[in-house]
Amino acid sequence: MAFLIMLDKKNNILREEKAVLVGVIQKDQTEQQVNEYLDELAFLAETAGAITVKRFTQKLQHPDSRSFVGKGKLEEIGKYVKGKDVRVVIFDDELTGAQINNIEKAIEVKVIDRSDLILDIFASRAKTAQAKAQVELAQYQYILPRLRGMWKHLERLGGGIGTRGPGETEIETDRRIVRDKISLLRKRLLEIDKQAFTQRKDRGEFIRVALVGYTNVGKSTIMNLLSKRDVFAENKLFATLDTTTSKVVFDTTPFLLSDTVGFIRKLPHHLVESFKSTLDEVREADILLHVVDISHPAYEDQLGVVNKTLQELNAFEKPTLTIFNKMDLYETQTFDEWLDDSTKQEILQDLRDRWNNETNGNAVFVSAIEKRNIDVLRQNILEKVRELYRIRYPYKTDFLY
Repeated sequence: MAFLIMLDKKNNILREEKAVLVGVIQKDQTEQQVNEYLDELAFLAETAGAITVKRFTQKLQHPDSRSFVGKGKLEEIGKYVKGKDVRVVIFDDELTGAQINNIEKAIEVKVIDRSDLILDIFASRAKTAQAKAQVELAQYQYILPRLRGMWKHLERLGGGIGTRGPGETEIETDRRIVRDKISLLRKRLLEIDKQAFTQRKDRGEFIRVALVGYTNVGKSTIMNLLSKRDVFAENKLFATLDTTTSKVVFDTTPFLLSDTVGFIRKLPHHLVESFKSTLDEVREADILLHVVDISHPAYEDQLGVVNKTLQELNAFEKPTLTIFNKMDLYETQTFDEWLDDSTKQEILQDLRDRWNNETNGNAVFVSAIEKRNIDVLRQNILEKVRELYRIRYPYKTDFLY
């Protein structure tokens, strides 16, 4: 990536940029929670091409309005980065333009926040004209309210005559450029949205099924298994940005299956707004397949984040099948060599009973990588699709049996 991978001129090779992570433990959070958030931030940094060398946390009732962390902690961070050739400091929470400017002045190292990092990853992953325009729009919307704080260092000190220097002229010019760019991108996306809407209308009377879930839970791998297509999948965050839709046929019953962009905690608001047309696949779906990485230590929190996002999209009440993926990893992490088979089965049964109760029987436990229980998953999807066909298109039942 442009800002996180540098050329080592001496050896003429690309090397990862060293990064430091910073998190604040606020009054409604525990130290364990913040450490889990920083684990995710480290994975984001790795996805962007950086290597995390140090983490800093501080307990505060609320973040400092000038520098987010306290003066002492800022000095500690500054001392560390100067001695370790660290090139970027990443904060887990959103910073204002003034905070970024103040922190960079104090530690003399580039500073970005979680939203900026996510936007940068999206920019590197965008391939289609639509995705590129969506990310660019989100980036400009992120920059606009921060321009004043970012331009503080160009304004002249003092007051009275002679203080209206080039900084003010520059910032107004930049604001106008950014607003014009936002307007242009919105118009371009509106045209793309119209084309996408027409394409969705042309799909006919097919039941639509959409894969949703936290990023990196295995949606694309499951998409490949169910649709027999080769959708890009890797162990990195946001491997998929563009929605992929395939016509799938189970036992003569056809339906449309879509893989959508993964959700994440603190997903920048502007990004959700910009990706409206992509998320329309979720809004317009008839059935949702909510994929959960059950091997992740915070999988219940991730499940909650996705459900909250679905509520914001007015899609939470749709018929949903929850797919608990990566059971192979869950078993490896949960079972030790001393456990007998009956105890293992008892633990697994308790897990299945719990989530079948939570989802009203709409839960399936699979390992996509080992292709375990995929036949059961197919059967569950088929039953839901057929049920909707009978309700929605009672005159069109020739392929249901």
